[in-house]
Amino acid sequence: MNLIEIAGHLGADAEERFTPNGKRVISLRIAARTRYKGQDETIWWKANIWGDRYDKMLPYLKKGSAVIVIGEMEKPETYVSNKDGSTQVSLSMNADIVKFSPFGKSERSQNQESSFGMEAPSPSPSPSPSPSSASAPSFAEPSFSGAMFAEESNSSNDQIPF
Repeated sequence: MNLIEIAGHLGADAEERFTPNGKRVISLRIAARTRYKGQDETIWWKANIWGDRYDKMLPYLKKGSAVIVIGEMEKPETYVSNKDGSTQVSLSMNADIVKFSPFGKSERSQNQESSFGMEAPSPSPSPSPSPSSASAPSFAEPSFSGAMFAEESNSSNDQIPF
């Protein structure tokens, strides 16, 4: 078993389909960035989610979403690219765990937050209340005397339960 963890962004919305036997499968295309010899590269993965374990996440698995997927890697397949005739490798996995990444929001979610007014307000200087303000309730500062702790300090170590 080749258990792997992939962190990246979805290259397309999640695709739901059914096998000829009626089994449900959700396919994710994940772009994972890496550095190789000082160059940034993108490695594309296909992750299959079998069954209905992630039904509630399906509407939120949209292009650009940052995700972390853990599962079993399948044997890589090679194919010839239509563009230039070069040989390409297809990497795929069967996902066991899918979660949204706390690192890296998608561009879409940032735009949605700002359009719904959920962005953090800019700090504005607020006037500090004056201590002589008549509207502010006044509370007396509690005074602590050692009398309430005197009994505890006189107790012997035999009374401690541990």
